[in-house]
Amino acid sequence: MHHTRRRAVAGIAAAASLSLVIGPFTMPAQAAVSGPVMDPELARSPELSDTTRLSDRRYVVTGDQAWTLGTADGRYPAAGFHTRGEMGGFWTPKLKLLDGMWFGINGSWVGKGTRTTSGWGYVRTDLPATEGISASRTDIVPDGVSGALVGLSLRSERARTITLRADAHSELMGSYPWGETTPSQSQVNLADSVSVHGKNLIFRDRGTPPSSNGESHDWAAAFGASLTPASASTGRNFRGPQDPAVICPASGPTAPPQPKRCDDTAYGKGAGGRLSYRVRLKAGVVRTIWFGVAGSTSGPADAKAELRAALADPVGAVEDKVSARQRVDAASTVFLPGDPLLASSVTWSKQMLAASVQQSEDVRLRVVHAGKAYPPPTATLKSMRWLGAGFPDYTWLFGTDGEYTAYAAVAAGQFEPIKAHLRALRDVSEAVNGNSGKIVHEVTPDGAVYFGANADAGNTDESSKYPSAVALVWRWTGDRAFLKDLYPASLRAMKHVASLDADHDGWPEGLGNVERTGMGAEKLDNAVYTIRGYADLADMARARGDAATRRWATSQAQVLLATFEKTWWYGGDARSYADSLKDPGNHKVFQRHWIGLTPTDAVLPRLPGRRAAPLASRRHANTTLDQHERACYTGPLGLYHTGTGATSAPSGNPGPTCDSVVSEVPSETSIFTLNSAIAAVSEGNYGRLAADQQGRYTSGNARSQLDPTLWEMPGAMPEIVPGGSFGANIDRLLTERSMVLQAWGAYGTLWPVIHQWLGVSPDLGRRRVSVVPQVPVGQTTASAKMIMLGSSSIDVAAVHRGSAYTTTVDRHARLALTIGAVLPGGSKIASATLNGRPVKPKLVRTARGLEARVSLPAGRGSSTLELVTAVR
Repeated sequence: MHHTRRRAVAGIAAAASLSLVIGPFTMPAQAAVSGPVMDPELARSPELSDTTRLSDRRYVVTGDQAWTLGTADGRYPAAGFHTRGEMGGFWTPKLKLLDGMWFGINGSWVGKGTRTTSGWGYVRTDLPATEGISASRTDIVPDGVSGALVGLSLRSERARTITLRADAHSELMGSYPWGETTPSQSQVNLADSVSVHGKNLIFRDRGTPPSSNGESHDWAAAFGASLTPASASTGRNFRGPQDPAVICPASGPTAPPQPKRCDDTAYGKGAGGRLSYRVRLKAGVVRTIWFGVAGSTSGPADAKAELRAALADPVGAVEDKVSARQRVDAASTVFLPGDPLLASSVTWSKQMLAASVQQSEDVRLRVVHAGKAYPPPTATLKSMRWLGAGFPDYTWLFGTDGEYTAYAAVAAGQFEPIKAHLRALRDVSEAVNGNSGKIVHEVTPDGAVYFGANADAGNTDESSKYPSAVALVWRWTGDRAFLKDLYPASLRAMKHVASLDADHDGWPEGLGNVERTGMGAEKLDNAVYTIRGYADLADMARARGDAATRRWATSQAQVLLATFEKTWWYGGDARSYADSLKDPGNHKVFQRHWIGLTPTDAVLPRLPGRRAAPLASRRHANTTLDQHERACYTGPLGLYHTGTGATSAPSGNPGPTCDSVVSEVPSETSIFTLNSAIAAVSEGNYGRLAADQQGRYTSGNARSQLDPTLWEMPGAMPEIVPGGSFGANIDRLLTERSMVLQAWGAYGTLWPVIHQWLGVSPDLGRRRVSVVPQVPVGQTTASAKMIMLGSSSIDVAAVHRGSAYTTTVDRHARLALTIGAVLPGGSKIASATLNGRPVKPKLVRTARGLEARVSLPAGRGSSTLELVTAVR
């Protein structure tokens, strides 16, 4: 997985001013008050604000065909690392447009912002008064348009006419190549030109890069406003208050040290321009001037058309965006009075997933072999839509990221984006890999298949997890056409995985989520997801009437299940599974990586003789989960990438020792939100929902997006939380940070609440759903409205008070229902009623605990199961 191959960086989390208490931490008082200049015409949503260290905080605003990233003070320093310093500014998915835009009033530049506010689909920045004019700006990126908008809201206490200046500096640059690939951006980036056309500045990058297989292009960006300018100027600079620019050197092994902060980079070959306007302001009345930038890979005419579309109705665009995000919020609306922090995280995580949707047209696919080649394109996809992994450096299509994020997406009811993502993986994989079944790892928006082609070593787990993601979406939607469409790719994926078993022991070789010195060829995570992949394929084969595949996949899963615990349990005081097997002899290698919890994360569907259940045995699961909760694996905010302990590595052991094993690799105490998500889901799979069990991981991810002492951007869950060997993003160079917004962490908040607390487990392909909640210890109630199941929904409420358990399910479509509750071990039922009438629940011992279940035939409407237990 790409996150294990990134550089670790260190630092210290920054503090913010605190005053409003929400949950276990405090929110800033400014989150509850309006900024100084608010345009009443602009729609608003719930918001989160911060006033501290704005120049160190990034913000990102997205649409499905464009996005923008700057710092929270309204500036655009050089940011990002794939092409050092060029990953910020204004982008379409596959083409950078501008380094930034800046504003001045009369003879002064507007100063740095004083407050940043994150809304649903927009960011507002409060600005200092300039020449007696109060101001704020609102960044919004409409969906369906290859462009972005900035609304500058102005207010004067007296009527006056001002000169408003807008600077824009271009950098027309493709999303691939990167700074250190072959070829690099130093070789392929052509110089931009700039000209004035009517109301707009037109930036253009036209020509053929002087590299092997470079293709002729005509890229363009159009910049302008809803007003007609009084004058215009062009040149090489025009970066507003960021002129003269500080230039970062290109990256590389011989690169000189970077300045602390840069305005552009040695890769840059952009142009600049200024548009000046005469603006009449009425006394005390807010007036918003809208600026836009739009781009095209097909020349200036298309860029200007996109800009016209963006500027046609900016107020309506804000309203449309907020309305769309309100619809996102309406699904899976949770009420968790015992954990308001987690409830808020669910709310903002749904927004984060919606913000991750990206789309590119005419995607020319080429296999670049991890940046070492640049062959001619092998195919062109008319369109590709996906969930971007993380902003700003990983906005593209990933296999592993999407397959984990799928669980959050279905829990949020966001089915169409994950369907599109899985189709895109299939389309790209088949275009470049034929019918091999291998699922690609990483694809840029302009079509560079960075890793995962047939000739690459590839990540085995992408292929093994693909059928499980397809099966998951099918179970939550009941979409038979979707299943029919992606079933063949799922079958080929598992045939490919089976072919990777070079020593014929059942365990596939190949790269996994973690690659470190001393690991064997067979990785734990690949083994885990291979077993689940076979089981999920067998379930889909049954639905498709493919008896031969069902028998084959079932047999494959059962053979591996029979030997899994003996083969992979490391035992001793390690109390965990081996991270890999080294041949010959399947020698167990233990290095304390986070993948040690994948056996507790993966849940298999029903197989002959085995109920649907997590892979790991209850005994081993509880043993290793207890071990991973210790300080050698888990910090204050979640699960370490690699636990601490004895090591032969030169760097030594920087933390506690919990076992006697001497590992070849040092610890890595960085905390990825995905790692904590897997720990949270693992705890929930075994009914361990207490605050010091699952709660420490759900709370760590939630705090990373909602705690002002931790967040970089209010409301955005990052790739890596502050602390440990990573430090805090805001203490790092802007060119050496992890992602400010990363989709996969939502797996650790949405899935635990919807699937584990509320117990929602649909099998919509067979028109049935199971709802067996488990309210965490110390809490009394959890509920959710409009949990989407295909095109309909259910509402669920669970209450636990003393010995009484009540589950209410309201079905809004005709579905068979299993309703129940998880009871403490050793319980017996004193009384049980369904809608007031006595019933006799079936008691089933599962990994979660003792489940009391009552089955109902297909129907609609509300059903309430009331249980009273007596302890034996």
